[in-house]
Amino acid sequence: MKLTVRALMGACAIGAFSAAAYAETITIATVNNGDMIRMQGYTDDFTAKTGHTVEWVTLEENVLRQRVTTDITAKGGQFDIMTIGMYETPIWGKNGWLVPLNDLSAEYDAADILPAMSGGLSYEGTLYAAPFYGESSMVMYRKDLMEKAGLEMPEAPTWEFIREAAAKMTDRATETNGICLRGKAGWGEGGAFITAMSNSFGARWFDENWKPQFDTEAWANTVNFFKGMMDESGPTGYATNGFNENLSLFQQGKCGMWIDATVAASFVTNKDSTVAEHVGFALAPDNGLGKRSNWLWAWALAIPAGTQKEAAAKQFIEWATSKDYIELVAAKEGWANVPPGARTSLYENPEYQKVPFAKMTLDSILSANPNAPTVDPVPYVGVQFAAIPEFAGIASDVSQEFSAAYAGQQTVEEALAKAQAIATDAMEAAGY
Repeated sequence: MKLTVRALMGACAIGAFSAAAYAETITIATVNNGDMIRMQGYTDDFTAKTGHTVEWVTLEENVLRQRVTTDITAKGGQFDIMTIGMYETPIWGKNGWLVPLNDLSAEYDAADILPAMSGGLSYEGTLYAAPFYGESSMVMYRKDLMEKAGLEMPEAPTWEFIREAAAKMTDRATETNGICLRGKAGWGEGGAFITAMSNSFGARWFDENWKPQFDTEAWANTVNFFKGMMDESGPTGYATNGFNENLSLFQQGKCGMWIDATVAASFVTNKDSTVAEHVGFALAPDNGLGKRSNWLWAWALAIPAGTQKEAAAKQFIEWATSKDYIELVAAKEGWANVPPGARTSLYENPEYQKVPFAKMTLDSILSANPNAPTVDPVPYVGVQFAAIPEFAGIASDVSQEFSAAYAGQQTVEEALAKAQAIATDAMEAAGY
């Protein structure tokens, strides 16, 4: 009998070892941004090194957020890795929905991750998502059109300058829009932009007692300025344009200025851009109140708790967010095209320092303060979001009202009144 038990135990041990050595197929949900599409093109390198294969589920930003949130809250188990950001990570980490990334290899060098990124992707000091890239926002502009308008872009412009320049650069006859900005509904699309912009106008989502603040002059000033400038100088249909739509317009030479994610810098200066040689960069605008209108974000890779493929998923995260991956992209496509904003060593690299937008990206990231994002004090952390579970739902609804105002379907005053009611009802229901 004892021999039989020992034989069975031995067989199980061998089976377990063999299973661990088997190649896995992991499923990854990601956003359809350029850097993520590029990463998929290098997946063969990961497979060659580990034996694991990858199935990609690539989604538009709003759809991605909805799918991964539904899956993780329902414990659906569709994905082994999810692409999430600074909003979801600390909330989901606190809830125990993510696998801690506190045992990554020494070679990975987690201490090299920029503190602004690791801090926003941690809960109580434990990293729960690894940044594939980090970003703030900045002004990308056409130097040739700025010169033609008789203006010179300051390194740190004001909103009044931006509006003046946009009007002078606009030429409807040639479909040249002075400025392209996100108006698309979605808390992480147009909602993120108008929130970051509102910080520089002295607005805030909630006061120190969690009372919504959309009935304030600061919010009215923000949304009226945005709509006025975009009606004057923005593209037709800007109310439905998000990151990808504006990127396409800029690359086609149809935008004088675009204020958006710093990660876009490589895409407006690469071979796909018809205006690559004319692009300049500046800090996101301010209004002289002490806060610029730039955000802070990372698209990061996280492992949902309960996956059966945790080891393979961690191997992928180490590969995709490593120094070696950066070197791989640099060797194939040049330093300007590596994923930016995540690692300190990248900004210490003399080769990367030659990239024209490297310093402006880092300066923009460092100028965003998620712990003090607004002119007046707030009870929340986050620059273009408030890091509370209720925010995503409230902000998605609010952004719908703003987009309707941009499209002329209601007035700005009506949109703000509805935003105030939406936020008040939701916060009271949540017990704030």
